[in-house]
Amino acid sequence: MTIGTTDFARALTGPAPLVLDGGLSNQLTAAGHDLSDSLWSARLLADRPDALVDAHRTYYEAGADVAITASYQATFEGFAARGIGRGRAAALMARSVELAREAARLAGTERRLWVAASAGPYGALLADGSEYRGRYGLTVAGLERFHRPRLEVLAAARPDVLALETVPDTDEATALLRAVRGLGVPAWLSYTVDGDRTRAGQPLEDAFALAADVEEIVAVGVNCCAPGDVTRAVTVAARVTGKPVVAYPNSGEIWDAAARAWTGEPAFSAGDVRGWRAAGARLTGGCCRVGPDVIARVAQTLRTTGSSPER
Repeated sequence: MTIGTTDFARALTGPAPLVLDGGLSNQLTAAGHDLSDSLWSARLLADRPDALVDAHRTYYEAGADVAITASYQATFEGFAARGIGRGRAAALMARSVELAREAARLAGTERRLWVAASAGPYGALLADGSEYRGRYGLTVAGLERFHRPRLEVLAAARPDVLALETVPDTDEATALLRAVRGLGVPAWLSYTVDGDRTRAGQPLEDAFALAADVEEIVAVGVNCCAPGDVTRAVTVAARVTGKPVVAYPNSGEIWDAAARAWTGEPAFSAGDVRGWRAAGARLTGGCCRVGPDVIARVAQTLRTTGSSPER
C-alpha cells in the first residue's frame, strides 16, 4: 500500500471535511492538572495517562474526528533530563498513540475516528518559546538527527498520520521532510506563521513548496498562529502544493514565554471555518486555548448547512 492509498489519505479527499481537536494543554489544565513542568502535557504519559484518555475522549465527543497525541513535547532528550532512559521514553511516546486509540474506543461514536501522532519542533524541547522564532543555530542535518529517532518510534506505534506541527522555519521543515521518508505512515506538515511568512520570516510560498513533491506528506498547513492569518496561508498552501490543507490556529491570545502566561483576548470564531474550508482546508480545528465547546461549534458549522454559530 502506498501512502496515498492509506485510509487517512483517502479520507482527506472524501466529501466530508475532517474536524481536528483543540488544545490538549488547556483541556488538561481545566481538569486541574499542573503543566508547568518542562515536559508539559507529555509528563502525564507517565504520571496520569487516564487524564489524557479523558481529554482526548472529550474532544471526540465534542465532534472531533482527529485527536492529536500528547507527544508534542515528548523527546528522548527531554525525558533524559528527567532521568528517563531511552527504552522507557520510547514506550511513553508509543503510549501516546495507544491512549488516543483508547479514547476513541470509549467515545463510541458512529464516525470513523483518527489518531494523529504529534511531533513538535526542536523549540518545544527548549521550553522557552523558541518554536515561535526558529533559527536555533542547528544545521538541517542536526535537526534531522534530532527528529528521526522519535518519528521512528511514533510511526511504529501505527497512528493514522504523523502531525509535524508548529514548524517555525524552512530549515526545520527540510529536516522533518527528510526524517519522515520511508516510515510508511502519512504525515502533515504544519507551520506556525506570522502574516504571510513563517515565524522566522520566510515567504510561505517557499515554505510550502518544500513539501509539494514529498510522497509522505498528505497535507500541509498552519497551526499555533493567529486566526486572522489562516485564510491567506491556506490559500497559498493549496495553490503551491495542490495538497489538502490543515488549519488549526490558537484562540487569538498571545503566549508570553517569559511570564509563561497568555495575554490578549480570544479571536477564534467557529464561523471562520467556512472561509478556511472554501480556501482549501480539509482538516480544521484549534490549537492552544481552543476548547471542546469551540470544537463542537466548528463541527456543527462544517456539518450543517446554513448554521450561524456564535463565537
